[in-house]
Amino acid sequence: MKYEKYIDHTLLKSEATREQIDRIIDEAKTYHFKSVCVNPTHVAYASEQLKDSDVLVCTVIGFPLGASTTETKAFETRDAIVKGADEIDMVINIGALKDGRDEVVQRDIEAVVEAAQGKTVKVIIETVLLTDDEKVRASQLSKAAGAHFVKTSTGFAGGGATVEDVKLMKDTVGDALEVKASGGVRNLEDFQAMLDAGATRVGASAGVQIMQGLEADTDY
Repeated sequence: MKYEKYIDHTLLKSEATREQIDRIIDEAKTYHFKSVCVNPTHVAYASEQLKDSDVLVCTVIGFPLGASTTETKAFETRDAIVKGADEIDMVINIGALKDGRDEVVQRDIEAVVEAAQGKTVKVIIETVLLTDDEKVRASQLSKAAGAHFVKTSTGFAGGGATVEDVKLMKDTVGDALEVKASGGVRNLEDFQAMLDAGATRVGASAGVQIMQGLEADTDY
């Protein structure tokens, strides 16, 4: 199993510099991670730097609050695709979900899926802000909207992925969608726990540490 292909090597801090972006790009090339996940302003540059590699460019839409309008999210997605994004991680309209306005949530996701033109779309449901019922509904709506993944967290709302949430999301979507665990995955133990719970992608800034842990562990 190529564990490196389960990792989206992530740098989403607002103060990220070009030097730091270069570092995660170089690390992603070295370890052959699935993608680098960066803010939209870095997509064109990352795409150019990674064009001759096996590393994809992932970006975030409506990030980190999910409170942009649907039209804005769709435009942001189209723009990211034009600039070279291969994968889209969007944040749902969390307030609408809590209101029970499920059709608004679904249409929001559908608009991004349509704008992504067949590219992989991961739906960030921000589990730390949701009840279990809301997590299930958000996962069901993501499935109905044609997304490819449900994702736990932005990492910016005071909490991250938990084994329990990953299991709940995976149980909800079954084989129809994949699950991405993101937020607080800092070492090999965390990484393995998420995979065991059903995640097939992990978003982490600690990708190098995870791979070093794997290299040092003769059980892998």
